[in-house]
Amino acid sequence: MNWGIFFFIAIAVILMRIFWLRIKANSMKSESFKALPPKDQLAVLKECLLNNPTETNLRNLDEFCQNRQISVDAGTYRPFIAKQVELTRKKDAIAEDNELYAQESAWMDAIRPLEFAEAQAARENGDHELAILRAVEGIARLYSDEAIEKALQDLENVYPKATRLLEGYRKLTEIRDTSGADEKSLENLRKKRDAWQEDLLAIEQ
Repeated sequence: MNWGIFFFIAIAVILMRIFWLRIKANSMKSESFKALPPKDQLAVLKECLLNNPTETNLRNLDEFCQNRQISVDAGTYRPFIAKQVELTRKKDAIAEDNELYAQESAWMDAIRPLEFAEAQAARENGDHELAILRAVEGIARLYSDEAIEKALQDLENVYPKATRLLEGYRKLTEIRDTSGADEKSLENLRKKRDAWQEDLLAIEQ
């Protein structure tokens, strides 16, 4: 199993979940959306597309990326939309849905959260603490196991806590992959995931 079977995988940073619930798929022009910082706009658009794979949401993300000169090939996501439509007509398509979610997650993570650029700028300015903060915020907006683990590995040399976070995440994925799908198991997994993300965002000096 993967995170998509259990619950929305994206970690809420700066109330991203609230914004996603309030901002509809076609509301890029809304004042509430335009008031968000670009990094939050990108996170919302990615979240909308991942959780509701429609052509409108894809166009919204593509338009944002083009305006900010972020390289993305929107056409490569369209097969995922078609596959999702196909799976909605099938029964017992959990394995296929898992595989599709993993592919969609990897595609999303190729569009790097803007927090990583902010982290790089902070490092160049000699602000180590801010660089770490922005890096972990970026990690919180990744979706795939591979991207999360690599980002934590990249932090290990400058942030010792990253090693513990990486070990914790790997244990979490082991629990996830062997967890049952009953309500009690899912609630237990959610609590463990919440505890891990809270630890992730708690910066150690």
